[in-house]
Amino acid sequence: MEIVVCIKQVPDTTEVKLDPKTNTLIRDGVPSIINPDDKAALEAALELKEKVGGNVTVVCMGPPQADVALREALAMGCDNAVLLSDRNFGGSDTYATAHILAAGLRHIGYDIVFAGRQAIDGDTAQVGPQLAEQLKIPQVSYATGIQVEGNTVTVKRQIEDRYYLMQTQTPCLITVLSEFGKPRYMTVGGIVDAYQKEITVLGFEDLKDKLVPEHIGLKGSPTNVRQSFAKQAKGTGTVLNVSPDEAVKAIMEKLIEKHVI
Repeated sequence: MEIVVCIKQVPDTTEVKLDPKTNTLIRDGVPSIINPDDKAALEAALELKEKVGGNVTVVCMGPPQADVALREALAMGCDNAVLLSDRNFGGSDTYATAHILAAGLRHIGYDIVFAGRQAIDGDTAQVGPQLAEQLKIPQVSYATGIQVEGNTVTVKRQIEDRYYLMQTQTPCLITVLSEFGKPRYMTVGGIVDAYQKEITVLGFEDLKDKLVPEHIGLKGSPTNVRQSFAKQAKGTGTVLNVSPDEAVKAIMEKLIEKHVI
């Protein structure tokens, strides 16, 4: 079984700051990490390999420095790593990113594709489902458990107050919640092996027969971020030490004053 995990290297958001003049992220000196939900996807893939066998390939789209994230995934137990990197891919939104990832996955082959629910830098939760649509395969999101028997995949899909057991057939895509399980640590032997393995780098020229040039990069992105800004603290509220009836009257007067009602 060919198992593929899509990961993203993201800035550690506990360290991210905004430039007060430009309202853009200050990335200089900010450490990069594997997106937390993607680590859960890695764990799901590695557990599946232990149960049914197969080969786990980790895929990341990003600049050359994303090599570090891929080697961490190799050190956790993945068999192969592929980096999709090209200047033509820069500025891609979620749609364009999914288009490029789909081209990469068609190039390497897959039976089950895992991805994290969402990335902590964008929080869109769009790339996984969009990738499934690009590949024209079934998808199950918000997974916290998975069982595979032959070509049948049973997924425990968690929602706010309950869960569903859903079945699909391979090939398919599954997005994983962090609740799936605690990701395993890298081993010393795994780290040594990771830096002895060769990472496959695929660029535009390698994938151009599977790409629509008008659908990649900044020009091929239907959406773009106009501005980023830090959340502003709220001002001090008004505390009323009055009876309930007087409080209701005061609140109603404020709502009318603000033209809410």
